[in-house]
Amino acid sequence: MIVEIVKFELPPKTNREAALNLYQQSTGKWLSNPDLIQKYYFFDEERALGGGVYYWQSREAMERWHGTDYSMMVRKLYGSEPQIEVFDALLHLDPSTTSVSRI
Repeated sequence: MIVEIVKFELPPKTNREAALNLYQQSTGKWLSNPDLIQKYYFFDEERALGGGVYYWQSREAMERWHGTDYSMMVRKLYGSEPQIEVFDALLHLDPSTTSVSRI
């Protein structure tokens, strides 16, 4: 599994409600994505920073969906260039079942 963290600057003075409205413009694309395991949108009003944490089935899947077209969409929708970090997920911890498993 691949964990990808995408950060981008939001327009100055973007508040929580405005960020939610912007994010909702892209939810349909991700809901129907067969390669995406989960996605979390995040927001930091103080720093005018937004982004998402993606859980992908593979690095190839991530690259298929986050290429040049994705960067152009981020620039158009949010007005800034995405900053992307990619990690291999090694362990999964689930406190509700007190389990730890290798991925």
